[in-house]
Amino acid sequence: MLGGGKMKGGDAVSGGGSSNISPMVSFLLGAAVATVCVLFFMSASPGRSLVDVAAWSHNNGTAAQHHHHLRSVADDADAARNLSVVVAAPAPAPVQASPYGDLEEVLARAATADRTVIMTQINAAWTKPGSLLDLFFESFRTGEGGVARLLDHLVIVTMDPAAYAGCQLVHPHCYFLRTTGVDYRGEKFFMSKDYLEMMWGRNKFQQTILQLGYNFLFTDVDVMWFRDPFKHISMGADIAISSDVFMGDPYSLGNFPNGGFLFVRSCNKTIEFYRHWQAGRYRFFGKHEQDVFNLIKHDMTDRLGVAIQFLDTTYISGFCQLSRDLNKICTLHANCCVGLGAKLHDLRNVLDVWRNYTAAPVPDKRAGKFQWKVPGICIH
Repeated sequence: MLGGGKMKGGDAVSGGGSSNISPMVSFLLGAAVATVCVLFFMSASPGRSLVDVAAWSHNNGTAAQHHHHLRSVADDADAARNLSVVVAAPAPAPVQASPYGDLEEVLARAATADRTVIMTQINAAWTKPGSLLDLFFESFRTGEGGVARLLDHLVIVTMDPAAYAGCQLVHPHCYFLRTTGVDYRGEKFFMSKDYLEMMWGRNKFQQTILQLGYNFLFTDVDVMWFRDPFKHISMGADIAISSDVFMGDPYSLGNFPNGGFLFVRSCNKTIEFYRHWQAGRYRFFGKHEQDVFNLIKHDMTDRLGVAIQFLDTTYISGFCQLSRDLNKICTLHANCCVGLGAKLHDLRNVLDVWRNYTAAPVPDKRAGKFQWKVPGICIH
C-alpha cells in the first residue's frame, strides 16, 4: 500500500497537481525552448534581423506592435543604406566633345577684353626658316608704337600637321584646322582648284569665329605690320576691309576690296552676311571669295544694313596701290603679286628699308628721306 501510495504520489506530483503547477511550468519550459531555438536559428543565420523574431511571435499579446515597429526600423535602415549607395556613386555626366576641338580654348586665351582676335592662316610652305612667317614676325618686332604687343592676340591657323608643329615652336596660340580632300602642305597657285578650296575654307572658318561670338581681324601672312592698324578702323563699321584700289571715300561701295586684311564684328548682321557670301560660291561658280564679296556688297548693304568701311591705302597699303609715306603707313600687303618667291624677294627689301627708317633720327624720318626699293618683282 505504502509502496503503491508512493507510486501514486509520484503520479500526483507529475499529474495530479497539474491544476496548480503544470500550466505555468509548461509555459516557462515552452518559452525557454522557443528562445533557445530562436537564438540557435539566429546564430546559424547571422543575416537575419530582429524582425524575424517578431514575425515568429506576432500572435502573442503586443507582439504585433513590436513587429510593426521593428519592421519600420529595418525598412528605414535599408532605405538609408540604399540612399547612401546612390549618393556615394552618382552616374557620371556624359562629356560632350566640342566640334571645333581646342578652338574655343585657343580663342579665349588670345582674345582681348572685348573678344577680338587677330588671325592669320599658314601652311607648311610658309613656315620654313626664312619664309613668310619669319618676315611677318619680324615686322611686328621692328614696328613702332608698341605694335609687337598685338602678337599676344594673334591666333595662327595652320592647315597641315607640319605647319602646326612649326607654329608651336614659335608662338603660343596655334590652331590646327583639320580639312579633308586637299593637301595644304605646298604652295597653292593663284586661282588653282586647291587655291579656291583654301580661300573658301578660310571664309567658312571666319564665319565660325563670328558664330562663336568673337570679332576678328584677319591678316594674310604676307602683310607686314609696322604700326597699330586698329586706330584706322571705324567704331561704326560692321566690316572693315582693305582696298586693292581706294577711291577716297571709305564708305563708297565703288572701292575695290581685298580680303587679305579684313576686320569683322560678331553680330547677327555679319553672320547673315557670311551665309550669303558662302552661298555666292555656288551662285558665282569659279569665283574666289574676294570677287564674290565685290558682287554681293551692294545687295547685302541694302538688305542687311551692314556698314562696310574700305580702308585707306595711305595707312593700310599694298603693292596694288602703294603708300610711299613711311610716317603714316601701318601695314603693307604683298597683293597684286603672284608666287611665293616674288613675295619673299620684295618683302625682304621692304623690311630692309623699314629697319633703316626706324634707326634714323626723327628729323630724317619727318623729312621723308626714306622710300621703298622700286621697282621690285611686284612692287613698283
